[in-house]
Amino acid sequence: MNATPTKTKTQAVEIDPAPDWKSWAVLLALSLIWGSSYILIKKGLEVYSSNQLATLRLSISALAFLPILIYRFRRVDWSRWKPLLVVGLTGTAIPAFMFAIAQMHISSSVAGVLNSLTPLFTLLLGILLFGSSTRWAKVVGVMVGLAGAAMLILFGKEAGAQGNPWFGLLVIVGTICYATSSNVVGTYLRDMSAVTISAAAFVMVGLPALGFLLSTDFVEVLGHEDGAWLALGYVAILALVGTVLASIIFFKLVQWTTPVFASMISYLVPIVAVSWGAFDGEPITMIHLAGMGLILSGVYLVKN
Repeated sequence: MNATPTKTKTQAVEIDPAPDWKSWAVLLALSLIWGSSYILIKKGLEVYSSNQLATLRLSISALAFLPILIYRFRRVDWSRWKPLLVVGLTGTAIPAFMFAIAQMHISSSVAGVLNSLTPLFTLLLGILLFGSSTRWAKVVGVMVGLAGAAMLILFGKEAGAQGNPWFGLLVIVGTICYATSSNVVGTYLRDMSAVTISAAAFVMVGLPALGFLLSTDFVEVLGHEDGAWLALGYVAILALVGTVLASIIFFKLVQWTTPVFASMISYLVPIVAVSWGAFDGEPITMIHLAGMGLILSGVYLVKN
């Protein structure tokens, strides 16, 4: 009974599976979903506070996963509750607050671009804390992608860099959390169903968030604030599609490939996020195009 998990864990460290077309298709789909998250956060923040938006997002996600968790309760290996809790906290709870607070002060485009830091932290944490091995080509790919992100931030004021840059540090905290979650799934939960991981992790952090949400003036805002129901719809899409569905797919992608490859989605997300910014009135310049080219070049180098 114990032989299979042991073998799986060894494979997680020693074997670096080459991503196939299915993995790349999933990566592209996830980039479209998560790249749209920042504009949805922006629309939600027009009515709700950052704390309300974060807890609302977590609460909707937890309620969506609760029936699944009840059905699969006996399948959950609760002896691994600690890594499941870590995934819940770092994979969704803490980033939900970090991004919501940050986007009160910086644009959705900048938030999407800063999210491309995730692969660097995934690589570093994997090497330093999780015993992962890597090749120089991947390191070069990460650095090339980060150079593209830096170009968009430092030289592209149209991308929204004229906001308060200090709040971008909160986004960086979120990316470190995402990197931690990816490595925990790839190292300790690789043999567990992605749906089970998501259900357990989200309910563990989402139900307390629901209690916090109801302690605020959320109900009053929903009943009296203009546009509150529309904003609730944006957050619901963010939670159900951008959080619930996408997280299940993402965890599965980590299991199919590696944490570093799965985190490459953060290189494609800025392209979608900046495109939404352009649709919302932000111009696209040569700086944007050059930065996106470097980001895509980084993705290519990392996959080889």
